[in-house]
Amino acid sequence: MHDLNAMVGTHDLLFLTLDTLRYDVAREELEAGRTPTLAALLPGGRWEERHTPASFTYAAHQAFFAGFLPTPVTPGRHARPFALRFEGSETTGPGTCVLDAPDLVTGLAGRGYHTVCIGGTGFFNQRNPLGRVLPGLFSEAHWAPELGVTDPRSTENQASLAVKILGALPREQRVFLFINVSALHQPNRHYVPGATEDSKATHAAALAYVDRQLPPLFQALRRRGPAFCIVCSDHGTAYGEDGYTGHRLGHPVVWTVPYGEFVLPVDSAP
Repeated sequence: MHDLNAMVGTHDLLFLTLDTLRYDVAREELEAGRTPTLAALLPGGRWEERHTPASFTYAAHQAFFAGFLPTPVTPGRHARPFALRFEGSETTGPGTCVLDAPDLVTGLAGRGYHTVCIGGTGFFNQRNPLGRVLPGLFSEAHWAPELGVTDPRSTENQASLAVKILGALPREQRVFLFINVSALHQPNRHYVPGATEDSKATHAAALAYVDRQLPPLFQALRRRGPAFCIVCSDHGTAYGEDGYTGHRLGHPVVWTVPYGEFVLPVDSAP
């Protein structure tokens, strides 16, 4: 685990949730060489298998912003990168950044971070009271249909917006950038020409599409300075396994998610 106390205040922070991404699909696509961007960044060139704290987007992100990220699948008490101060925490370690705040976003703002949300799925659309809860934590929040689940170019649009925002901020201003990537969520059939239904194959094709859009985002972060990055899924989804379809249910393909954290060094190019 990284020492977040040594990074908060000196590093930009990126939290990228690949909404609905299944662990098995993430692993298979990486091993097949179809996600080279992520493979080059993940420790050891592979995903870590973890268990999500919730089975659908809203509940998972509420847990994430309370400091409870996906948990390693191995038994034991695993220290967390971030935590909010409360009595009795058994997963706060020496490297855990403990914040005196009701949520991670508010706590980082209190440490001088400009907090930015680029929404994707409906719980971030700001169109109704429920859709404003999570974006409402941030100093700056964005959502539009071209960032959402129905636009086949959603990740390209999200990455382009992130690059624009990062480029407009002074380099000395630390930023906490959260992006909820929507492309993997249904409908994802448009990533396989001729497909008429969502499937594990279209889910995989969506991930390959996402991977191709990420380099400009990471390049923009490198230009600003060092950045600590967390990339993970909030939950998986079922495509007929044992008769199940979708998520918000207790099947292993929903509860098992990919996770990775890494440090991006500053770009040394002039």
